[in-house]
Amino acid sequence: MAESKKDERSSSPLHVVVFPWLAFGHIIPFLELSEQLAKRGHLVTFVSAPRNLARLRPVHPELKPRIRLAPLPLPAVEGLPAGAESTADVPPEKVELLKVAFDGLAAPFAAFLADACAGGEAGEGHGRKPDWIILDFAQHWLPAIADKHKVPCAVFLIFPASGVAFLGTKELNAAHPRSSAADFTVPPPWIPSPSCIAFRGHEAEWFARAWDPNASGVSDISRILETTHRCPLLICRCSHEVDGQLCSLLGDLHRKPVLPSGHLAPYAAARAAGVAGSGADDDEETASLMRWLDAQPARSVLYVAFGSEAPLSPEQVAALALGLELAGVRFVWALRRPVGEDPPELPDGLERRVSGRGVVRVGWVRNAEELKEVLRDTARQERYIDDLVEQLLQRRTME
Repeated sequence: MAESKKDERSSSPLHVVVFPWLAFGHIIPFLELSEQLAKRGHLVTFVSAPRNLARLRPVHPELKPRIRLAPLPLPAVEGLPAGAESTADVPPEKVELLKVAFDGLAAPFAAFLADACAGGEAGEGHGRKPDWIILDFAQHWLPAIADKHKVPCAVFLIFPASGVAFLGTKELNAAHPRSSAADFTVPPPWIPSPSCIAFRGHEAEWFARAWDPNASGVSDISRILETTHRCPLLICRCSHEVDGQLCSLLGDLHRKPVLPSGHLAPYAAARAAGVAGSGADDDEETASLMRWLDAQPARSVLYVAFGSEAPLSPEQVAALALGLELAGVRFVWALRRPVGEDPPELPDGLERRVSGRGVVRVGWVRNAEELKEVLRDTARQERYIDDLVEQLLQRRTME
């Protein structure tokens, strides 16, 4: 590549294809990362199944022109309910069928990428050949497709840094095989001693099953190990402030760059940009919650949350509310709004009766430690993304 073309390419915006697994616990942080890239002037093509894209929260108008949504319809799979496109649409026992459908996207994605690369490096905007593909743990088949078009891949792992370190690499697991649940109740040999990173007995039984092939013919662990093995760059949703030395340990274990993304608080990109209407009310609600937490005695607040995989029925919401009220404990309840549905209704007068000792918040709530360590310093998040973008830019221009 001529020197002038190198300089021109290094200064032009990135075009990044972002492709998460079919779970909103993955889709949301992938969208937040996309917003951070778009905030810095880079272009993102965000790939998912059509219904998932339709259920995304709105991207702020200032960022929206740089984020293109690209639907890839899932193939029909026997036993998978019609219209099921995410783990929120199926019971746990049918998630493996969702992986069968997801693997069926290999050929459509290959066609999509061929079309995306057709414009070459001279193309404009989203019509330019992608510089990177940021994929999830589940696409063990994708790096081979990307290699044919000479598009580098980075895997974005949303799992805790401790979990990524505990899992290790394909090579480390081959050298130190683990199969029984008991193997996972102790730290693996590649984590420096002393360490308490291990599973409890009931957790270890669940984790051991993740090594068994499911209906897709591939185990979840094999997907992660193969994907991280094939990608030249890893991005981990972690930070030095929260995860400490684990951040550098991950790079040592994988023998390739592992870049922290920070913890990617929702709407962080729009808020950091100072965009009007990008969540000021949410900021004030978070600040109020933090002030309340600071006023409580240490280790006295119960955090109640069920995540994105366990939506509560109205009856369950009512029962849990009654239990919290009768227990008399201090609590923060992150009551999740089901995707595409109205907020769940609380019993009449609950918030008045628990005022001063209980907080119910519909939507996203970090735990207290992360609130203190991450949300108070948005500049810290900005530095992580700036470093990540710098690495993506530098590696794009490498011969």
